[in-house]
Amino acid sequence: MAGRKDEQYKLVIKQAESLLQGEHDLIANMSNLVSLIFHTIPGLNGATYYRFVKGELILGPFQGKSACMHIAVGKGVCGKVAETKHPEIVPDVKKFSGHIACDDASKSEIVIPVFQDSRFWGVLDLDSPDFNHFDQTDRLYLDKIAPLIF
Repeated sequence: MAGRKDEQYKLVIKQAESLLQGEHDLIANMSNLVSLIFHTIPGLNGATYYRFVKGELILGPFQGKSACMHIAVGKGVCGKVAETKHPEIVPDVKKFSGHIACDDASKSEIVIPVFQDSRFWGVLDLDSPDFNHFDQTDRLYLDKIAPLIF
């Protein structure tokens, strides 16, 4: 399975680079990238960019059910990543203290910090309706994919 997942992510990277090539509008790039991720990576029920603005995370482009619009630093998985600036893989969101449930169907989550010119910019948040859906392979490739919007 890991080999297959690697190949899927390599294809997503190629598609993303092609899709975003020459485009400098951040909203357009975020929108197309979350759509590509949501429709290409199997087992997702949400893909969202949150921007770090005035000390909190603010909803950006997303795919899936309605999402939280404001997330305080330190709250939920996204807020923890905003606080620590380190990725989080959560195998079971019900066991994550302070988890914010935007979609009750979500069972696992991965959140990747996004940096622009070495400054914390926001996060990429992916949710799955399956427990233990995300692993280090996801983290490795999403670390490369998330900043392609710039």
